[in-house]
Amino acid sequence: MMRAAFLAMMLPGLLSAGAGAAAEPKRNWFDDPFVQVAAGLPSCPVPEGPLYTEAERRQQMHSRLERGTSCWLAGRCADSNAYRYDKAIAPKVQAALARVPGVRRASVWITVQRRWVYLQGCVPSAGLARRLERAARAVPDVELVVPDLMQGTRGRPPYPVLAPP
Repeated sequence: MMRAAFLAMMLPGLLSAGAGAAAEPKRNWFDDPFVQVAAGLPSCPVPEGPLYTEAERRQQMHSRLERGTSCWLAGRCADSNAYRYDKAIAPKVQAALARVPGVRRASVWITVQRRWVYLQGCVPSAGLARRLERAARAVPDVELVVPDLMQGTRGRPPYPVLAPP
């Protein structure tokens, strides 16, 4: 009986705390490039992109500083922060992908973070996915390409999806 009274008293507070956390706005705190390259499959789930809550931003700050500097310390970057390459890399990757035959039949977005290119979206074939990955890898200063592409538009995407407004 006492347990039920305690739960009844605590439940409204717990529910409102959970609702507040879910409603916390997300934004692109680090100004990471996020660009749509093609929109040929309109029913493709839209990636969330580099959006973070304030709490997620705080969690990421230390690791981003560490990862950004490690490239320079290892001698793989001329700049002391790998994230500074991203704004210059994004339009080059976008242009390279736009030249891949068949890309207009796909819906593809790119996110660039610390010289890593994330390909997200839907492609009509595995062959196109491979060609897009190769084209992104060929762009100067790209360190790694993460191909989070799904074939077709059915099923669960391999990337976080943008929540409806």
